[in-house]
Amino acid sequence: MTSQSQPTPLVRAAQGTDAGAIAAVLARAFDDDPVWSWILPDEGSRVRRLTGVFSILLRGVHLRHEGTEAAGREGQVEAAALWDPPGRWRVPLRAQASHALPLIRSFGIRLPAALRALGEIEKHHPPEPHWYLAVLGTDPPAQGNGLGGALLRSRIERCDAAGIPAYLESSNPANIPFYTGFGFKVTRDLTMPGSCPPVQLMWRNPQ
Repeated sequence: MTSQSQPTPLVRAAQGTDAGAIAAVLARAFDDDPVWSWILPDEGSRVRRLTGVFSILLRGVHLRHEGTEAAGREGQVEAAALWDPPGRWRVPLRAQASHALPLIRSFGIRLPAALRALGEIEKHHPPEPHWYLAVLGTDPPAQGNGLGGALLRSRIERCDAAGIPAYLESSNPANIPFYTGFGFKVTRDLTMPGSCPPVQLMWRNPQ
């Protein structure tokens, strides 16, 4: 541990050319996530499969909204946040159809389990207008450098300025204190289908 202060991480809007790097970073970040570990139980293929899943989500949904941001030193992608603006968090049916085959390749025989779990989460999405944090993750070697906090602060400061709430689902109980430190509150412990671990739904009013 060093007593020297860390420089402020650079947060920037993600571009289409960042999709591959962001997908790889998020896959490594969620390799030990309880819910994703249940959906993709094979440790040997999980990062590869998650990289495919996040690549589909980025190109099919999140990069279109201009809410995705990346952070890292010297312009690197070491962390990313996938935000969706109010009313634009649903995956369009056209996008679902166009990505059916890539999703099958990524999830394999676990596709039905993944659809049940993700569908249960979607059913409980709040109807009030809000910014939605779909995914936030930091590459494991870069954790502890303030990247996640910088990404979260970047959007919620703008939410506060505009008077708009924010919402997320936490798939890892270990992350709850991090989010509560930024003003989010758990509104529900969501029981998931089968033996899938529960998910915590979190809401933040503008401050």
